[in-house]
Amino acid sequence: MDALHPYLVFLIPLSVGIGTQAIKFVVFTVKHGWKPEYMFTHGHMPSAHTAFAVSLATSVGYYEGIGSGSFAVAAALAFILVDDAARIRMYLGDQGRYLNMLVEQLDVDGTKFPRLKERVGHRVSEVIVGGLIGFVATLLLAGIL
Repeated sequence: MDALHPYLVFLIPLSVGIGTQAIKFVVFTVKHGWKPEYMFTHGHMPSAHTAFAVSLATSVGYYEGIGSGSFAVAAALAFILVDDAARIRMYLGDQGRYLNMLVEQLDVDGTKFPRLKERVGHRVSEVIVGGLIGFVATLLLAGIL
């Protein structure tokens, strides 16, 4: 275990991110049926990006200390990533929805203006669950819980 100790600060978040993506695929498969192409889908429950970012910040805080510069950087990046996962991508989805409506109303050639994806980001609940998974799973894997 001592040989792995310096690497745990990143191996734990990597494991949490991959595990959360697997959970997302299982949840997606239960809801929508077997579609292997969705193994690495974005959006949906839970947010693997958020789980990874929160896990990384938690891991750095635990191993390096919450007073370290490393933790400050990890926490700031986690904040940016979570904000992107929820708010910014939702705006992209709204734009896609509005542009799709506009193309339909203008009755233009659909081959020149293909339908845009309307669900790009996460719902707030998906981000919250991803964050909780990231935090709790990191504590479990680090042996704190």
